[in-house]
Amino acid sequence: MERSARQQRAEHLPGHEPGVTRAASGRLRLSIRLAALGYLVPAAMAALVLMVGWELWVRLADVPVYIVPGPLKVLRRLFGDVGFFAGHGATTLMEAGAGFLLGSLVAVIAATLMAHSRLLERILLPLAVVVKVTPIVAIAPLFVIWFGFGSAPKILIAAIITFFPVMVNANVGLRAVDPGSLDLFKSLHASKTEILLKLRAPSSLPYLFAAFRIAVPLSVIGAVVGEWFTGDQGLGSVIIVAHNDLDTPTLFAAIFSLAIIGVSLTLATFYVEKRTLFWHNSFLA
Repeated sequence: MERSARQQRAEHLPGHEPGVTRAASGRLRLSIRLAALGYLVPAAMAALVLMVGWELWVRLADVPVYIVPGPLKVLRRLFGDVGFFAGHGATTLMEAGAGFLLGSLVAVIAATLMAHSRLLERILLPLAVVVKVTPIVAIAPLFVIWFGFGSAPKILIAAIITFFPVMVNANVGLRAVDPGSLDLFKSLHASKTEILLKLRAPSSLPYLFAAFRIAVPLSVIGAVVGEWFTGDQGLGSVIIVAHNDLDTPTLFAAIFSLAIIGVSLTLATFYVEKRTLFWHNSFLA
């Protein structure tokens, strides 16, 4: 009886109210859905207006198909051979995803080293800038010579184009810690590893996700650029072949497929960010 009474008293405490956690989780899911709709609905309406105007212009101006096809022709080509575009899109998505993960991993490691050493920052940052300003189109053929015609050069190109924004933001985020919190950790004789994992890493998450929103679409661009020079797989190769054949409906259908991939990855990044940073001021406002 005594234990039951204690349980009853505990259930009436603020932190033990039935359904509090479930309600909070439900509100978070609802806010994510509403935020997604807030982005999707205006964008979808704008895209619809643009496509209607595009179709009217093509019909009224009698524009030849080999110059600019109407969106209806493009959609017929896209949905008329969904398997073809889905297969090449999956290849591009795999290469972009692998490149994004590789580039982000190397960027976070470099940023961690730079955040703990000004000397390393002065050494690594100029090298990263050199990599950033080097045109990807110029080094893509070299990657084909060095790494062959498989997926490796495309993944590496996607990683290179992803690396710089993630590294810069991660470095800023790792340094942007609250001075009072840092002094508290040092007063408790916390090790550098503890400070990194329990203070610097959480404070860097908003900066990291801001970089991911930039880097995710860039990784798709990197994969496509690599596909222009390597092999016959991926939407980049479809674009090149269609361009050479003046097959503009296929070319635009491939571009539409890339747009779908880019938008889907951006929304997925936003969803993960919302779930991870629900505590941050940017989502509490």
